Amino acid sequence: MLPVERRTAASLALIYMVRMLGLFIILPVFALFAADFENSTPFLMGLALGIYGLLQAVLQIPFGLLSDRIGRKNTITLGLVLMALGSVVAAMSDTIYGVILGRALQGSGAIAAALMALAADLTRDEQRTKMMAMLGASIGFSFIVALLLGPLLINFFSISMIFWFTAGTAVLAIVILHTVVPDPATTGYRADTSAKVARLGELFTHPELRRLNLSIFFLHMLITATFVAVPVMLLDGGMNRSEHWQVYMPAMLLSVLFMVPMIILAERYKRMRFVMLACVIGMFVTQLLFAALPNTLFALLLAVVLFFCFLNTLESLLPSLVSRIAPAGSRGGASGVYSSCQFFGAFIGGAGGGWLLGQTGITGLFIGLACVCAVWFTALLRFNPPRKLASHRRKLTPAEQARGPELGAELRKLPGVEEVYLSPDEGAAYMKIDKSVFRPADG
Repeated sequence: MLPVERRTAASLALIYMVRMLGLFIILPVFALFAADFENSTPFLMGLALGIYGLLQAVLQIPFGLLSDRIGRKNTITLGLVLMALGSVVAAMSDTIYGVILGRALQGSGAIAAALMALAADLTRDEQRTKMMAMLGASIGFSFIVALLLGPLLINFFSISMIFWFTAGTAVLAIVILHTVVPDPATTGYRADTSAKVARLGELFTHPELRRLNLSIFFLHMLITATFVAVPVMLLDGGMNRSEHWQVYMPAMLLSVLFMVPMIILAERYKRMRFVMLACVIGMFVTQLLFAALPNTLFALLLAVVLFFCFLNTLESLLPSLVSRIAPAGSRGGASGVYSSCQFFGAFIGGAGGGWLLGQTGITGLFIGLACVCAVWFTALLRFNPPRKLASHRRKLTPAEQARGPELGAELRKLPGVEEVYLSPDEGAAYMKIDKSVFRPADG
């Protein structure tokens, strides 16, 4: 990477991490304090946890399209202002309805697509995959930090101060955006990072993408619904609120020891389908463990460790599969749909998990989540792992652009080329290629 690309990657990853940290940080602690708010019920508590996901799911693609019109930084700034405003509303609220409104405002600044597009504007084609991987990794890192930082901060501050902290992180992100992130020389639509409305129908109906979208939907439903109950279970098991990070940190570290060999098995030994199905079965068993736990802290800790083992393995595998399976020239749109399904799952997990907890108690909640895992397993049974194809973008000359479909047919005949998509809006051809056969000089 060039120095400007390294600077871009580091600063945008930091903004992404700060943004997601603000959304995730109340996940491990809010259930412990929800009863302190007026009018609180289990359903409204879960809704407050998950409502951000509904707004994120609905507004991901519109915010990406908006960034093509008013500029990347303007769109990102708008999203961060909404996040700060929502955090202030939640921090100043005495009722659960105020917290729900604040969380909704936090989620309405759906800037992921605009951040990806800005990264593309500032990166050369050959470095774009590396850049996107760094941004994706920042999300996982922010989740880990949130699980540890939330319980630590709550030891010194109130739940309102956690929301004030989130407002401060949004302001920090705005400062980083306008002082550290370079200004792009040009902006515009790019098929590998932006969504094209005309192709969304194809992405929603693609059989393998649909299975992956369902997978991330179910996974984040399980995450949010699980955190509706687990913090309270740890408290009832004898752990002080300030000690919960001592559960999450070892669980995360042990999950890495599990995750690495599972990814090697999936990738190197081509057992992707087996690993994914095994993890879903593992999630099913874990939910049953939560439901049938004896009243001992050790058994609860074991269930938490297993939950993170299967969770982190799936979180690592699913995004790369979406990138591989996405049709040529649709990686941006496929990622947008995938991200929307992820956030919608968080919404359903929070609201549905809270409702189920109020109706059936903890045991009923986790039996319901086990049933979700059974449906998920059935949906994945016919999943066919993709071949390892790479994406290749070729800039077209004016003469080549004029040839249109004829050029597309010619490119498809090149050795190693599996798919071709011509993007007239940007004067480029996108290809899915077998790198062992394809030679860039050929095209």
